[in-house]
Amino acid sequence: MRPLLLTILLTAPSIAEVTGWLDWRGPIQAGASLEKGLPEKLDPANPLWSYPIQGAGTPVIADGLLYAFGFYGEKGEETQEALLCLDAITGEKKWEARFSDYISDVVYNRYGVGAPTIDPATGNVYLQTSNGRCVGFTRDGKKLWEISLMEDYGRLTFPNGRTGAPAVHGDLVIFHCVTANWGLTGPGADRFYAFDKLTGELVWDSTPGIKPVDSSFAMPVFAKLGGHDVFYSGTGCGNVVCVDANTGTPLWRFQLSQGGVNSQILLTGADQLIAIHGAENTDASTTGRLVCIKIPTTYPKEPLVLGKDVELWRSEGTTAFSSSPVLMDGKVFVTVATGSLECVDANTGKTLWSEKLGHDQIHATPTVGDGKLYVPMLDGSVHIIDPSGEKPKKLSSSNLGANCLGAPAIWAGKIYIFSKGKLFCWGSKDGKFVGAPKPAAEAPGEITQIKIVPAEFVMKAGESTTFRVFGLDAFGRRVKEVTPETWEAFIPPTAKVKSTVDATFEGKTLKAGPDAKLSAGAFKATFGKLSATTRGRIVAGTNYSENFDAIELSLKNEFDPTEAVNFPPLPWLGARLKWYVIEKDGSHVLANRLDNILFQRTTNFFGSTDLHDYVLEGDVMTDGTRRIMSTVGFVNQRYLIALVGNAQILEVSSNYERVQQSVKFPIKPNTWYHLKTRVKANPDGTGTVFAKAWPRADKEPADWTIEVPLTKAHPHGAPAVFAFSPQVQKRVFIDNIKLSPAK
Repeated sequence: MRPLLLTILLTAPSIAEVTGWLDWRGPIQAGASLEKGLPEKLDPANPLWSYPIQGAGTPVIADGLLYAFGFYGEKGEETQEALLCLDAITGEKKWEARFSDYISDVVYNRYGVGAPTIDPATGNVYLQTSNGRCVGFTRDGKKLWEISLMEDYGRLTFPNGRTGAPAVHGDLVIFHCVTANWGLTGPGADRFYAFDKLTGELVWDSTPGIKPVDSSFAMPVFAKLGGHDVFYSGTGCGNVVCVDANTGTPLWRFQLSQGGVNSQILLTGADQLIAIHGAENTDASTTGRLVCIKIPTTYPKEPLVLGKDVELWRSEGTTAFSSSPVLMDGKVFVTVATGSLECVDANTGKTLWSEKLGHDQIHATPTVGDGKLYVPMLDGSVHIIDPSGEKPKKLSSSNLGANCLGAPAIWAGKIYIFSKGKLFCWGSKDGKFVGAPKPAAEAPGEITQIKIVPAEFVMKAGESTTFRVFGLDAFGRRVKEVTPETWEAFIPPTAKVKSTVDATFEGKTLKAGPDAKLSAGAFKATFGKLSATTRGRIVAGTNYSENFDAIELSLKNEFDPTEAVNFPPLPWLGARLKWYVIEKDGSHVLANRLDNILFQRTTNFFGSTDLHDYVLEGDVMTDGTRRIMSTVGFVNQRYLIALVGNAQILEVSSNYERVQQSVKFPIKPNTWYHLKTRVKANPDGTGTVFAKAWPRADKEPADWTIEVPLTKAHPHGAPAVFAFSPQVQKRVFIDNIKLSPAK
């Protein structure tokens, strides 16, 4: 194992100032520890310590502090995810941050499927929650920044809750998700977002694959390629990809499966990697495959699509949906979907043995340490295996009493394992962590390109954004901050919509006037002969209204050429692929498109994430018959308030597993109703959701139709429109939207 691991290690670009098991795959990115003298038995009744939090990932540890991503509570509003900090030796709680889910599809038992990551240079810790809230904290629990990928970048959520872990690279922290943003990134795609780790400003985003069919929570694995820092990862479009870690430039992709690739990539040298999946294969009707591919050793000038000729070997039927492979002594070990631990020769792909350990397996991954495999299984059992012989030798087995979905972490002679009941620690109180040698620091070269930070911005009228421009060397490394000579509005030659931002530059600060209109576009900065662009949006604040009458219906519905259409305002997040503006009942109205079943349910934000205490109202209607209708509504401060046609109710929900209350309300198809919503959040954290609906032709009722008390109210959140047309059968319509301050 050591020569291969050191080959991988020497490609790592970071310089450690704190040490430990800093991300879920450990110090050499391979799920392996370099320590000796580790336990051969784990007694659930006699751990070093345990902590009562439910988890489905891997804890991380740095300089005696342990960070874990888990959740508390049963189904209902009390359910909250948490970032927990403990003393890694005693289990004593140091601090904790809790997060309430909002507007996601995540089901209760799939919370906490992910892990934090620690920055080796600062000790700061980063996390992405199940619905795409990205946060950064100092080691003592001070929040650095928070980003809502859902509300600011159009992140999509899925019932499986697969979130994964961020990755830290130099000045960047990189998150992986599926988004439907705006403009060029409006189409839904598997993307990576790199933020400045200290400020939370977007540095780059990357779309290295094709149209996704699934989500993926694979985490970047870093290496060197032709002197450049790169990373490898699986994606939700079934590809293994290579991306420049400094710039986000896609370098190559390899189509591995027809579904998402969730398992971690395993580098086995400078020119080889191993990947596994559990979806349908691209060239056969079978599912699952373990593959070793020969990867490019030179930095490509243009993105490449690798073919099957790069396969060195494949192991058919080795199926793992998200359990990741590990490497030891030239052998690959992985737990597969059928509940077996399989051993495969890393040079030939030949299966050497298979040991049945459980009925099935989901997520949980073995960890290598001290010549042993620590193998948790879905059924809660944990096995310690000696794989050195021709057949595996089981040293011990135990059961933690609840499902295990994460990988063990190893730090200072201790083993840490999460179950869906507790976080456990076994081992020596006095152990010493054994890390890996630090790679030599690389000095940046001369400036050959510039980069604007943030690469994307969101503002309301009356706000401003100050930019930094960095000179980069030929390898994309930051050299220094520079001052551009000029800033100017920029419309890309390939832009389908010729649009500019209603704001102007004063020095390096972009300012939107108090009457700035909703708009979107790009700006270009010039420094000598170098230039770079940034893009952004002016979005809705309070005192916003939209009746769509000013939008000229100059296009034709591509699926119905008889219908004149146009698109919603460009700054509406992800709306252009999901909605049209059409003529209805003598007025221009918003209507959801029925040409893509993936968008039968859609939420599209059009305002700022920091808005609070506002009234959101408008006219809504569903097409259909007495038997078949759709759902239409608004999102107000992270609560969905909707008229559900098929159920004949007015419903308030956040995530359905947390908040869901409704009252009977008669809904007729092809009838306009006015829907009015408000959320009140109190200083003590409680609150109330208010909503009323009535036929548009009638007078507004004095009382609210529904009032939902909250014990943990969301204090802010962006406004949005919502539609759900089951099996894309019946359209919904929205008109006369009004956003105003609550009185």
